[in-house]
Amino acid sequence: MKKLLLSTALLLVLGLSFTSCRDTKKSEDAVENAVEATEEAAEAAGDAVEEAAEAAGDAVEGAVDAAGEAVDKAVDAAGEAADKAVDAAADAVDDAADAAKDKLKEATGGN
Repeated sequence: MKKLLLSTALLLVLGLSFTSCRDTKKSEDAVENAVEATEEAAEAAGDAVEEAAEAAGDAVEGAVDAAGEAVDKAVDAAGEAADKAVDAAADAVDDAADAAKDKLKEATGGN
């Protein structure tokens, strides 16, 4: 009876040891695959961050250029408006002077 029990225990231990070795090798492969996948994911994330930073830099440059152009246009428009205002004021002064001369001529009888 003891021999039967010991033989059964020996067979179970041997069976488990062979199964255990196979699973360990698969586990090591799985761990290696997980490590490689993690490294690849980290590299992809780093690339994505670099691309996002470059895109953000390009967007900032574009915004700065657009803002500079807007300021230039605003300065030009303000200069043109000031020139028109000066011309309109000069025309108004000339018209007032002509009107004053006409009134003076009427008052003096054309002399």
